[in-house]
Amino acid sequence: MLTVSSLSKSYGSQVLFEDASFIVAPGERVGLVGRNGHGKTTLFRILLEEEAADGGTITTSSGYRIGHLAQRLEFKGRSVLAEAVSSIRTAEDGTDESYKAKAILAGLGFDEADLVRHPAELSGGFQVRLNLARVLVSEPDLLLLDEPTNYLDIVSIRWLRRFLCAWKGSMMLITHDRDFMDSVTTHTMAIHRCRIRKLLGGTEKLYDQILQEEMIHEQTRLNDERKRKEADAFISRFRAQATRAKAVQSRIKLLARRERLEELREIKDLDFRFNEAAFHGKWMMEAGGLSFSFDPACPLIDRFSLSVGRGDRVAVVGPNGKGKTTLLRLLAGELSPRAGQVKLGLHTKIGYFGQTNVDRLRPELSIEEEVRSTNPSLTRTQVRNLCGAMMFGGEMAEKRISVLSGGERSRVLLAKILALPVNLLLLDEPTNHLDQESVDAFLEALNAFDGAVVIVTHVERVLSSLATRLVVFDGGKAEPFEGGYGDFLERVGWQAERIEEPARQKKKEPSENRRDERRKRAEFVSRRARELGELRGAISDVEAEIMLLEDQAAKDDAKVVEASIRNDGEGVREASSSAFAARRRTEELYGRLEKLGDELLAKEREFGTYDEA
Repeated sequence: MLTVSSLSKSYGSQVLFEDASFIVAPGERVGLVGRNGHGKTTLFRILLEEEAADGGTITTSSGYRIGHLAQRLEFKGRSVLAEAVSSIRTAEDGTDESYKAKAILAGLGFDEADLVRHPAELSGGFQVRLNLARVLVSEPDLLLLDEPTNYLDIVSIRWLRRFLCAWKGSMMLITHDRDFMDSVTTHTMAIHRCRIRKLLGGTEKLYDQILQEEMIHEQTRLNDERKRKEADAFISRFRAQATRAKAVQSRIKLLARRERLEELREIKDLDFRFNEAAFHGKWMMEAGGLSFSFDPACPLIDRFSLSVGRGDRVAVVGPNGKGKTTLLRLLAGELSPRAGQVKLGLHTKIGYFGQTNVDRLRPELSIEEEVRSTNPSLTRTQVRNLCGAMMFGGEMAEKRISVLSGGERSRVLLAKILALPVNLLLLDEPTNHLDQESVDAFLEALNAFDGAVVIVTHVERVLSSLATRLVVFDGGKAEPFEGGYGDFLERVGWQAERIEEPARQKKKEPSENRRDERRKRAEFVSRRARELGELRGAISDVEAEIMLLEDQAAKDDAKVVEASIRNDGEGVREASSSAFAARRRTEELYGRLEKLGDELLAKEREFGTYDEA
């Protein structure tokens, strides 16, 4: 079990979080949310002892192991398989352990030929996947994953979702894909306004609670300000009247004792609309008979055709390395096809967001200068407004490109698209470095755009809410699919999953009485949900009581200090007694929590054996 108490971290005047306390019990899978730059990755680095906190304590059970997806790539194995197997904690049965590593590598997109390759031969994306495989194979007590889907294709992301849903240990996950997070986590924890809060359930439940609390805070603040103004008016009116002296003094003391609630600082979101160019024709773009290959022996795109009209929402999907980005570059005119052609409508204006375009930003320029370079006819006020829409308000617009994070550079690219009127957007993984709130704002802007959109993405939430047509790279070819992503999964599905499903089914013995089997399974699922739900609920209740008691103990300590200053012996005794009782009860609850965590872990292992029975 991981216990964090009164943790604080800041960089100069920027406070990331202060007095943060939380617990990750055995078997809990916690989604960590918060705006970019608010401290999610920093918290992970503190837990890994890669960075020091300013204050607070972190305690774990004896022998507790934390595994993480390292950003630094260091490989010692002579092959991909040897590297993956090297991280296994115990290898009592070498064959079984190798099989486990092979299954994880296959799920992440490695084929048999890849297993004998040296890790240095892999592309950067597949080296990150190997790092992920290594940490998954090691089976740590707590798994820390920071944006694990960024270098995965859609098929591997779907496999990882299934894998993490079956994960028996504890986990903390950062991802911009809200649906992915909600599908694999049991709890959600937010870094919000320099505080950390955690609750049982998904992101929507947590955000609803935060919104409700802030509405109550603001209403209470307004009521308090109204009462203060009334008291100030009373004092000003009757201060000189001797007959009202006691009432005036009473109001003055009341105001002095009453804590003033601060107005909540506004948190900026992406808030923009694309600058639309008029279009009156039928087809914005027509691609006919496109063929392309970097190696003539291995064609990426072969005689592919696609027409894009106003209002179309075309999603390009498929495993990595099959030609999705190449197709977008062909449509954008960055590559010339070996055969076929791309025709644009007379009034088509393209806005292109490419993965490599981030590298073309000039590091010596400021954000404002980079945006202005796209359209020098814009006034400084117009450029500043575009920067503000991308959350670069005020002096932020003067920051140099060289000091920006990956997410900030992505927002600069979006600002450059906004600087010109467009009616056809070609977008290659535009959400990779955005936080969840920014992804929501980006989707709203796309849905409000009257032009056409062709987008490469692996985020199924984006696909489900946006795409009306698909271009599917699967099975060695690219084909248009008329329908949304849900239609594709229902009617066709991914080839790798069609192959995998019969293999999973073969592991199970056929039942002679299918009706009886369905009844037994339903009873099992019901019992599992009930028993695990009761334990998780009990853990959440204990955690909540611990947080309240720790808060109470801190308040009592402050009362002890205040009473000591006043020489109030009785006050010191009462506050000290209360703090002691709170801490004694907290120790009891920690013991209870550890016992519940062990029970939950044992139950999860018990229920995990059903399919093998």
